[in-house]
Amino acid sequence: MVEISASVLNVDPQNSIKTFYDLEVAHIDYFHIDVMDGKFVQNDTESIMLKYAQYIKHISQIPLDVHLMVQNVKKNVDEYLNFKPNTITFQIEALKDKKEILDLINYIKENSCKVGIAINPQTKLEQIYEYLPYLHQVLIMTVEPGKGGQELIESTILKVKNLKDYIDKNNIDIDIEVDGGINTKNVEELKQAGVNIIVAGTCIINSDDYKKTIKQLKK
Repeated sequence: MVEISASVLNVDPQNSIKTFYDLEVAHIDYFHIDVMDGKFVQNDTESIMLKYAQYIKHISQIPLDVHLMVQNVKKNVDEYLNFKPNTITFQIEALKDKKEILDLINYIKENSCKVGIAINPQTKLEQIYEYLPYLHQVLIMTVEPGKGGQELIESTILKVKNLKDYIDKNNIDIDIEVDGGINTKNVEELKQAGVNIIVAGTCIINSDDYKKTIKQLKK
């Protein structure tokens, strides 16, 4: 059974506390925090995501799954380490060289946090293979990063399968997470491809019954 990381990107600020409570009651596994700086991607969610992370830590025991879509990765890592998240995932495209990537991986792990690398739809898997033994998670973006409510890019399903094949062949213990355009109609294909953590936002938040939708995504 897959785990569900519920994206809070499109949560209404006026009803955010109730929504976070309802998501917890509906048995999500993580709160997915989409941090955007208006530079790496067009949208800027830095302030609202910090606020949401603070709210969640005060009212919930559900762990945070932080996804950084930012240029200044280290600054945001330091901000979110304060919340003791389960995982911090950064975009490989935001860093310039191997040393910077490995230094950041080690820094996050040294602070008692799991670490993941995210890759955009156009980024080749080969760019992350050498880092897999040092990671806890790979996040494959199934839409272009930057906003919610997009349709899943079909070619990314094959990307997931290829990653899963590589992981199995090389006996690497790592989670595969996917994010973008995932719903109850396409989730099964992603599971078959090898995913074990599903990020879902619009699909859950816009549904009439969080618990029923999450159950359908998990089963």
